[in-house]
Amino acid sequence: MKMKSNSSFLLLFFFVALTSIQVCISDCDNIQDTCPTDSPPSKQNIFINGLTCKNTPNTSAHDFKTMELTKPGSRDDFGSSVNIVTASKFPGLNTLGLSIARTDIEVDGLVNLHNHPRATEMVFVREGVLVAAFLDTQNQLFQKLLRTGDVFVIPKGLFHFFLNRGVEVATVFSVFNSQNPGLGSLTATPSSDTTLESVEKLKRKFISLSDSELHSVNDLGLAMWDIIYS
Repeated sequence: MKMKSNSSFLLLFFFVALTSIQVCISDCDNIQDTCPTDSPPSKQNIFINGLTCKNTPNTSAHDFKTMELTKPGSRDDFGSSVNIVTASKFPGLNTLGLSIARTDIEVDGLVNLHNHPRATEMVFVREGVLVAAFLDTQNQLFQKLLRTGDVFVIPKGLFHFFLNRGVEVATVFSVFNSQNPGLGSLTATPSSDTTLESVEKLKRKFISLSDSELHSVNDLGLAMWDIIYS
């Protein structure tokens, strides 16, 4: 009888554990209405998976507004600027499982191949014309030409890029379903190799890849891997 009771307890334990793991695969749900980031953070002796909250009496409407995305940032060697805003800069996002970003890409500019290991990204084109593309785990490339007002979704963890194919600066706003989406890179070109020649060579390869869709060229995944390892 005791053994049967222990077995029932173990089954219940594993059921609860597995259910909890499934629920928290993405950012876990908040357990209160608001929890703006305490900035500057209070001194703490315990490290937690997230950011500490303000005392409730100190919370105000100011915590839920940001001007971080009103202007473009400084552009990199590929002609793009990416500004990801998380709860560390936007207190009202804390515990909501969200972060936001603004991307500006000059004409023929490129947001180089990268991924966000902890988040799906949904992009909205504010202005301009650009190619957005991602590579899935079966080496299949999905790419579309986007125009003002279009929305494109990039599944969690998949490598992707953006390429301006218009005649003006392209501006894109993104939402991530994680408080800390992360940022990874997979290109063979090291970050230190940003000479004008190497940058232009990489841009030309991405332009050729984006043109391939228009010409119905098959096996774009192999073309993508050629960019990564060439």
